[in-house]
Amino acid sequence: MEQPLPTAAAEAAAGGGDGDGEAYRIRPLELADISRGFLGLLNQLSPSPPLTEDAFRARFEELAALGADHLVLVAEDAATGRLAAAGAVLVERKFIRRCGRVGHVEDVVVDAAARGRGLGERVVRRLVEHARGRGCYKVILNCTPELTGFYAKCGFVEKNVQMGLYF
Repeated sequence: MEQPLPTAAAEAAAGGGDGDGEAYRIRPLELADISRGFLGLLNQLSPSPPLTEDAFRARFEELAALGADHLVLVAEDAATGRLAAAGAVLVERKFIRRCGRVGHVEDVVVDAAARGRGLGERVVRRLVEHARGRGCYKVILNCTPELTGFYAKCGFVEKNVQMGLYF
């Protein structure tokens, strides 16, 4: 969360913009985003009990302490200040691959009213570039079968099988 990201001009020059490039700004999560709809956005991904502002602040500070190994990006609507998309990448430090690093993309969500504008793809591409910049040799994620086409557009290929054990 500490590492600065490219400006909108640099993003456009790198081909990261789209038709809504001026309308939405991709940036790191901020503490003030609790009042810009961040938790409601995440609730569209996975419904969960309400989170207090104190709990949000504590988790935000905990993640910020991880530095560039944990990045949460949001897409902010320039006109309203509301958040329209979000996603995160966590950098895992391994022993294999000569102490390599793996990026894990998590919690990608686009507000139902903002879908179809390329925001999810923009967020995912920025997360992948962040992982690449941190020296990751691969970036992985889990998704439902309905989303494999979306992630294929972002350059991902289906590999292996996901399994989970929930508590």
